[in-house]
Amino acid sequence: MIKSTCLLLLVCLGAASAQTPAPPAESAKPAAAAQPKAAPAIPELPDAAVIAEFSGGTKFTMGELKKLYPVLPPQLQSGIKENPAEFFREYAMMLKCAQIAVEKKLDQQSPIKEALAFDRMVYLYQATLQDVFATASVDSNEIVNYYGQHKDGFKRTQVKAIYIPFADAPAAEDRSLTEAQAKAKADKLVAELKKGADFVKLVKENSEDETSKAKDGDFGTFATTDPLPDAIRTAVFALDMGGVTEPVRQPHGFYIFKAQLVTIRPLSEVSDQIHEVLKEQHAKEWVDATNAQIKVEFPNPAFPPKSAPTAPAK
Repeated sequence: MIKSTCLLLLVCLGAASAQTPAPPAESAKPAAAAQPKAAPAIPELPDAAVIAEFSGGTKFTMGELKKLYPVLPPQLQSGIKENPAEFFREYAMMLKCAQIAVEKKLDQQSPIKEALAFDRMVYLYQATLQDVFATASVDSNEIVNYYGQHKDGFKRTQVKAIYIPFADAPAAEDRSLTEAQAKAKADKLVAELKKGADFVKLVKENSEDETSKAKDGDFGTFATTDPLPDAIRTAVFALDMGGVTEPVRQPHGFYIFKAQLVTIRPLSEVSDQIHEVLKEQHAKEWVDATNAQIKVEFPNPAFPPKSAPTAPAK
């Protein structure tokens, strides 16, 4: 599985140095059929247990592996699980080469010396930002005040919907509407609703979303944190109780939404979310304040070149 672990580590180190840290995002789960076979788990052993010995007498313990594992790229984490013997042979090779490099003082020669210093600086930069975020404190009163000032951001709206589809280029014998025809029909329905027409009645007579039509137009309940198309998000969360949207265009049709119930999620339900928002806000404030202290001058008129931007990118 691991034919070039040494090279891969160097590549991954370079890639890591080029990136600034960001809070981890949860990725979508792949379809069950696409999931690869799970790699064997690392056995549970005491930290002091020696799990590998290298030539020269160097020993590697389970405790050292536990510290190393989280900082490795995913490919190498998988490698440790799938073929630990191959991983540690490559690790031993890297260790031996590192010792030789130090003996030859290669770490003190350019450009290796500068590369090591730069990589160290980048990792310390990343560690500082991560520490700032991790240690940012949030007062409970801040959470309460934020909730009070941003209640609209915690709306939950239960909606009914009418769906009028259209075809990009309907055939002559096709009864599908063109986009212009669908828009005109949707506009007419909205006008009727504003005059007091019964929404459920219009659903049964006009909507072509069969799932919601079977439930008298019930389309679901949306929270502001739900992943919604921008046009739907903007239209739905602007509604008051009983309000109706203008036609909302989507790739294959127009929706008309009615707010059946508009509520605000309770503080107890969103306090953790607010806590993370405020932590990030405080961390950004620290970064901005620190950045404001930084001054860079260029005493040589030949640098930067006149063709270069005169101010740093924001």
